[in-house]
Amino acid sequence: MIPASLLGRVRRHLRAGGVIAYATESCYGLGCDPGNYAAVRLLLKIKRRRQSRGLILVAGRLNQLKRHVASLPKRDDLRKFWPGPYTLLLNASRFAPKWITGKHGKIAVRLTAHPDAAKLCNSLNMALVSTSANVSGMKPAKTYRDCISRFGNRILTIPGKIGKRKTPSTIMDMETGKIFRP
Repeated sequence: MIPASLLGRVRRHLRAGGVIAYATESCYGLGCDPGNYAAVRLLLKIKRRRQSRGLILVAGRLNQLKRHVASLPKRDDLRKFWPGPYTLLLNASRFAPKWITGKHGKIAVRLTAHPDAAKLCNSLNMALVSTSANVSGMKPAKTYRDCISRFGNRILTIPGKIGKRKTPSTIMDMETGKIFRP
């Protein structure tokens, strides 16, 4: 659980275009406000990742994703996957930023099962960018100390404990059922 004093700092940091690191299901994740282009560019620079690949959004509640997707599948269909380790590719809404979708017409979204990540999104009342805390191609950070060691003061790292999952979320196109990352 994030103390109120730290939550205020996180809010200010995100509003100012900052990047955060937070515990997720399998590793620490790097995140930012998906609507802030400068923040996403900073995150991509830190990761050394191309914008064209797109990014995942994580949320604590479905309503945090509604702005970004053209339409959400029926709740009964979503219950098979969420909350949980499935990142679903859904048709992007006209409001979904191109710097999040990359070269794709779909957007990658997940309703997280990690209690602290869900509480963070719920406390902020928004979906967050969620990508592993690493330079692309390297192993992701698994601890608070590891994030501090790797990124120093370039990001705001939130203390927490990652989940028990050993692998990143499965990425699946909800329309076709095609799996992109097991």
